[in-house]
Amino acid sequence: MAKVEEKGKIPNGIKFLFGGLAGMGATCFVQPLDLVKNRMQVATSKEHKTSLHVIKHIVKTEGAMAMYSGLSAGLLRQATYTTTRLGIYTWLFEKASGPSGEPPNFVTKAGLGMVAGVVGSFVGTPAEVSLIRMTSDGRLPPAERRNYKNVVDALVRIVSEEGLFTLWRGAVPTMGRAMVVNAAQLASYSQAKQSLLQTGYFSENIFLHFCASMISGLVTTAASMPVDIAKTRIQNMKMIDGKPEYKGAVDVLTKVVKKEGFFSLWKGFTPYYMRLGPHTVLTFIFLEQMNKFYKRVVLGEADAAGGGL
Repeated sequence: MAKVEEKGKIPNGIKFLFGGLAGMGATCFVQPLDLVKNRMQVATSKEHKTSLHVIKHIVKTEGAMAMYSGLSAGLLRQATYTTTRLGIYTWLFEKASGPSGEPPNFVTKAGLGMVAGVVGSFVGTPAEVSLIRMTSDGRLPPAERRNYKNVVDALVRIVSEEGLFTLWRGAVPTMGRAMVVNAAQLASYSQAKQSLLQTGYFSENIFLHFCASMISGLVTTAASMPVDIAKTRIQNMKMIDGKPEYKGAVDVLTKVVKKEGFFSLWKGFTPYYMRLGPHTVLTFIFLEQMNKFYKRVVLGEADAAGGGL
């Protein structure tokens, strides 16, 4: 039981744990949408016109269970990336709050989100590379597939076949994406939640968390898709005649715009938002509820709300 003077303070280790568990729980629900989003982003032609077409094609050619391809990598990604980013963000958020608990301003929240995102994305890049490859594998001809058994097999084979540093391939665009995603997602969630509470029509409950999460998901999707496409293609690329398919994120974006059109930078917007929106909602709801449970059960605050974001 925590001491009285520590009442209301969730230990940093618990914050990191709750962040990872919240992300992993959400991933179990949205993994099929992540797979659809990745398939559409690596398709360089009109291979798939709509999200529904992707789903029908996967179920028909690979089986229904293929919709959960790469789940182990998705869970590891959340265990590393989300644990780190949410843990760091909630810790920094608390440090940046005023002496009486007033939250930091929007610009500060965005800055905290960027810091948390960069650190978290670097830690989570190996799982991200594995996830991209495992979810994209089914679209390749059988002879070209990597056929990773699970995320551990993927990590081991990547290191043995391509070298240790391949695990951090695309780390720069991944960190760039994370800066955009976290600045948009964490800051917009905190700001939306704060603004909704100020209207007087909301109180600290799941409905508030849901509404703030949906607003956050929409803002984040629009802001982050171009860098997400660059990241996805770099991490999935192969060597052609001994040379990498893309030189970097700028090269990816330039080629996409030139060959596929400007709006192809938002290719897969629907599955991306369908994935990011519910994932944002579920992650924040799980996180808020775990914070609430800890405060009530461990810290003894009978009227505690979620808080922390």
